[in-house]
Amino acid sequence: MAQAAGSMQGKVCLVTGASSGLGFVTARGLARLGATVVIVCRNRQKGEAALAEIKTASGNDKVDLLLADLSSQQAIRQLADEFKRKYDRLDVLVNCAGGVVSKHNLTVDGYEQTFAVNHLGYFLLTSLLLDTLKASAPARIVSVASEAQSFGRINFDDLMGAKKYSAWAAYAQSKLANIMFTYELAKRLAGTGVTANALHPGVVRSGFGVDLGGIIGLGMKLIRPFEISPERGAQTIIYLATSPEVEGVSGEYFSNKKPIRSNKQSHDVADQQRLWQVSEQLTTAH
Repeated sequence: MAQAAGSMQGKVCLVTGASSGLGFVTARGLARLGATVVIVCRNRQKGEAALAEIKTASGNDKVDLLLADLSSQQAIRQLADEFKRKYDRLDVLVNCAGGVVSKHNLTVDGYEQTFAVNHLGYFLLTSLLLDTLKASAPARIVSVASEAQSFGRINFDDLMGAKKYSAWAAYAQSKLANIMFTYELAKRLAGTGVTANALHPGVVRSGFGVDLGGIIGLGMKLIRPFEISPERGAQTIIYLATSPEVEGVSGEYFSNKKPIRSNKQSHDVADQQRLWQVSEQLTTAH
């Protein structure tokens, strides 16, 4: 059972990727529960439209918009700084922004785009906001992964797909990285009152992957009749962000509001630690 309306009163939630789809529906749901909700969007026009719609639909004026392109580490740093200037607490961080590109594409930092946005974006933003989360404990970190993780492998010899690039492999690797990051983060946060969990939202009807060719594009077309609504997909996110049932639960991977088993590599402790160290190196300001 989700908490009753009003139960998130006085709590501050940050949701990335909130201009549409899962992020938007999650932000709207948290606003309806009375939270102060900060949405992070890349595009100002889309962000302002989402902001207005969330305020109207929730009847909650405590919704704020921050702009950031999460493929840029400088933009992520500026986002964290701006959030901290405006807010002195953070009760829930929802890492939701993500995507996949059909061709090997490098970000402004020189990293493969899918890995940079889907994993390094989660890693860096969470790291920069950890002090605020700890000061606000009990607090929660909720990271949106995907069952694509079950096909994923962290290829430490070619993390950026420079030798061989496949959009599907890059996406599956990034979603596996979300879960391994969550497991390692939960261990590091033990005793702080901050929990970290990841989830599979289901195969959600959105614009995801529609413009891709190849196997992902074909796959997205084939599964379209079986996709679920963003409203249904967001249920587990909102559950992990708000429900008293998961108070203190940390280091789990959920689907349909229940913990499930993830990919074998995700439980390799040495690989969890190695991914963390590599991620630290890749997000250290030069």
